[in-house]
Amino acid sequence: MTKGLIFDIKRFAVHDGPGIRTTVFFKGCPLHCLWCHNPEGIAKGKELMVRSSRCARCYQCVDACPRGAITRSSGPVAVDRSKCDLCGDCVQVCMSEALEMAGRAVTVEDVVREIERDRIFFEQSGGGVTLSGGEPAAQPDFCRSLLGELNKRSIHAALDTSGLAAWDILWNCASRADLILYDLKLMNEKKHLKYTGVSNRPVLDNLKKLAAAKKDIAVRIPLVAGVNDDKANIQSAVGFLQRLGTIKKVSLLRYHQGGREKYKNLDQVSSFQIYEPPSEERMGEILRKFGEAGFEVKIGG
Repeated sequence: MTKGLIFDIKRFAVHDGPGIRTTVFFKGCPLHCLWCHNPEGIAKGKELMVRSSRCARCYQCVDACPRGAITRSSGPVAVDRSKCDLCGDCVQVCMSEALEMAGRAVTVEDVVREIERDRIFFEQSGGGVTLSGGEPAAQPDFCRSLLGELNKRSIHAALDTSGLAAWDILWNCASRADLILYDLKLMNEKKHLKYTGVSNRPVLDNLKKLAAAKKDIAVRIPLVAGVNDDKANIQSAVGFLQRLGTIKKVSLLRYHQGGREKYKNLDQVSSFQIYEPPSEERMGEILRKFGEAGFEVKIGG
């Protein structure tokens, strides 16, 4: 069966769509948001995560590494990433789980087997499965095949997407999803390019097309103080969504610094920018703005 690369499967998720859900996190994303809280989902390939605080200093990983990429130090082990070939031998012997491989190859059958364990929770709560990431559409064959299997099994499927993909690729995935969770980060193209590394033109164009196709869409706006919580961006987002006509559901996601430790574990601290979440008062103001415009709006996923 079709293979893909994922970095996690989270069971009993309650913020990725309706009911109790199982969320499958795909590896690889075309955006590089400076505040990303899942940095292990950005790169397309496997990555070694090192949680130094968990290191038991048993040094079994030093002996297990065939390339000599791991050495002893006065504290936790030191990893020379230029020598590491991501074989995973060190992960296998690390009993304290200080070393973890972000990214594992799986087949659609592998993932469905895990998902089926939670079917009773989906049925009791009106939940299902959410494909997230990273960006699921960055692995179109795997994404499409997995959604197809969920359709066959009558399991509610949600696609959590940045919207950045060629339209035919995105539609081949989105057309198989029962719900689209669509990220809308910034309306101004220059600011979108500054904070995510890419233009928002295809993101907005694809959202227009999905809305015209009358798909069930919930727009999710991650709000970061000083980045996209300003009056101009919110007014522009409200007006844009109103003009689309068919989108009614909006979720406001308050920024958090959850990715900070992950960047450290990946030895990528310089790639992470620290921001602040909007104040509770500002979140309330934005909530009211969307509500007054006629949207079914909530804070949280």
